[in-house]
Amino acid sequence: MTYPEQPPRQPDESVPPVSESAEVSGVPSATDPATAEHTHPAAAPAAPDDRGALELDYPLGQWQRISPKYAVIEQIGNGVTMLIVAVIAALVWWLNETPWPLIAGGAVLIILIITAILIPRRARSIGYLLREDDLLFRRGIMWQRFVAVPYGRMQLVDINRGPVARAFGLSELKFVTAAVGTNVVIPGLPLEEAERLRDHLVAVAESRRSGL
Repeated sequence: MTYPEQPPRQPDESVPPVSESAEVSGVPSATDPATAEHTHPAAAPAAPDDRGALELDYPLGQWQRISPKYAVIEQIGNGVTMLIVAVIAALVWWLNETPWPLIAGGAVLIILIITAILIPRRARSIGYLLREDDLLFRRGIMWQRFVAVPYGRMQLVDINRGPVARAFGLSELKFVTAAVGTNVVIPGLPLEEAERLRDHLVAVAESRRSGL
């Protein structure tokens, strides 16, 4: 008895073929080269570096001086003061016709002249030093003052510019801390340097406070 020849069975298109590299329950296979990179654990983020918060033009541990133009600004202010003193002394002498206004005005002018001579040296004595944990500020000739401002204690870093300072492209950087009597003002900074230093100190202060 012969049976009729059966046609070959066609695969059921409703059931997709199973592949070893197919996704199972939404999880990619490790052998799939297209998704292999997603199976590796994510690398841990690098710890933030305080010194890398902002690129500066100088390394830590190096004293930085202010601009020589600051001495010119101080000379202008001193000259205006001398002019005012001379005018007031002459006016009082002309009204009272006594020599005392001239004597007092002359003494003040002598002090102002000595101050004018010392202004360039005083400007060269002003500087700041960035260290690992704080900023060190110095000023003074005979009586020198050194102030260390910890980064974590900084509450406000402000930039101030007067009309004469703006004409010379300079500004001053002011630090306000939690401790009384430790506020520091660095004068005679070029505006770009003051802005970079401000951004750097704010970033470092924020990272130090978050790590406390």
